[in-house]
Amino acid sequence: AGGAAGALVRIPGYPSGGNSVIVYFTCADCAVESARAVESGGKVETAKKSVGQYGHIALIFDTEGNVIGLHSME
Repeated sequence: AGGAAGALVRIPGYPSGGNSVIVYFTCADCAVESARAVESGGKVETAKKSVGQYGHIALIFDTEGNVIGLHSME
């Protein structure tokens, strides 16, 4: 089916408003894609962590300083 899923989540330390939206990309394994980001000049903000039945997430900074979310079920 088409479309995109979404969620509103409060993260301590990240104020709401302004430029506080994080886009998450689905991948096979957050740890693998986080490592690729570092190899390309990015940084890991939050290493792969479990979000329970919803899988795993990681947050990375791209080379321009934008925060990007990664989501995987593995």
